[in-house]
Formats: sequence, structure tokens, C-alpha cells
Amino acid sequence: MAIANVFEIPLQPRPQRFSVTLLGVSYGMQTRWNDLAGVWVLDLSDVNGNVLVNGLAMITGADLLGQLGYLGIGGQLLVIPTQPTTEQVPGFADLGLTWALVFSPNS
Repeated sequence: MAIANVFEIPLQPRPQRFSVTLLGVSYGMQTRWNDLAGVWVLDLSDVNGNVLVNGLAMITGADLLGQLGYLGIGGQLLVIPTQPTTEQVPGFADLGLTWALVFSPNS
């Protein structure tokens, strides 16, 4: 399945906090590493800093926003490989390098 109109959300392989505009709406995002689970997680907030979702596991093969349609964000948020890899999920040192976080608006 091809994904059209994809916007890559630039990430680095370290915990970070930033803002991003998706379909004209500003959101706060924070990535952090969950050492116990061995996975990156994403926190999402509105422009005023009000939490929309905490601890969303950054897994591959699924729309991270799929179960959050009630938020009305209007697209898919996906973790995809940017180059060939044998890994199934981003590791601590390769988020933003081997793996990208992308947003694709609903058609």
C-alpha cells in the first residue's frame, strides 16, 4: 500500500520535546525511551500543553493514531524504516536514523 502526502517528523535518537503542525493544528510531542519495555514512546499534547495521550508505544506496522480517532487529528502516524533493516522496531540508537515517524493525512 502506497502512502501519499507523507510528512516526516524529524527525530533524533535521543529523548526530545518539540512542536509540530499537522493539518494546520499545532501539537506538542515528546519522545522518550521506555527501558523496561525496550521501546520508544510518544506523548502528544495540544498547543496549550494539555495532554492528549501519554506513553504511546512507537511500534511499526500500525497507525499510532488508529485508536485515537476521537482526537480528530485527521491522519495516520506511522513508524517506518528509512533503509533496509532486520530490526522490527526502532532501538534506542536508531530512531530518526533507520526509522522515521511520518504523518499522512486522511484522503
